[in-house]
Amino acid sequence: MTRAKKYALISVVILMSAGVVLAVTLAPQKMRHKSVLNQQAIKLPQPKYDGKTSVEKALLERRSVRGYNDEPLTLAEVSQLLWAAQGITDSARSFRTSPSAGALYPLELYIVAGNVTDLSRGVYKYKPHGRELIEVMEGDRRADLCNVVVRQSLVKDAAAVIVFTAVYQRTTVKYGERGTRYAHMEVGCAAQNVYLQAISLELGTVFIGAFDDDKTKKVLNMPEEEQPLGMMPVGRKQNSQ
Repeated sequence: MTRAKKYALISVVILMSAGVVLAVTLAPQKMRHKSVLNQQAIKLPQPKYDGKTSVEKALLERRSVRGYNDEPLTLAEVSQLLWAAQGITDSARSFRTSPSAGALYPLELYIVAGNVTDLSRGVYKYKPHGRELIEVMEGDRRADLCNVVVRQSLVKDAAAVIVFTAVYQRTTVKYGERGTRYAHMEVGCAAQNVYLQAISLELGTVFIGAFDDDKTKKVLNMPEEEQPLGMMPVGRKQNSQ
């Protein structure tokens, strides 16, 4: 074998070995990416637009409720609450139930389900346009979430917890630093919507803002660009409430 052929053979072996190493290195990443893409969306029930509770009565009865019975929520109730927070009200222009500066909608919603009929325990992300849930993590994460809010037991006791996050860049790209303030205003509007909807459904909830940001992101497996702003445990009110 000539020296030239020997060098050529060695080069081929090196390239093949590098290809195998690269394939092994990237395989887990490709598999994870594929598994995410293959996740099936959970279609939520159509929300109702004709509740029996007037806006005035809901405002009159709105309270922060911290005690819940050990009873499940229905998937229809979860759908109604999420719609109240960020549901689509004009499909042509993508307007939502809560106002947003420049209609840029920086908010994202998660539902941490622990006791919901027809919904497995886990962490789900709400997709308003499709009116659906995408599973982020399996298993009951209420106790983990309870630990990041200074062990407030109400988070663990609630049937489900709605978590509000924001991607600030969606508003700061247009409004600069003030866009962050606009996102904070928006979450207040969305949270009040949930409060009022909970009254209409005869449910209890409260807005929580005291938690560890980094630990919350880890518990919910949130993307780096999202920032947690608040959470609302939801459940059926105890008789004493």
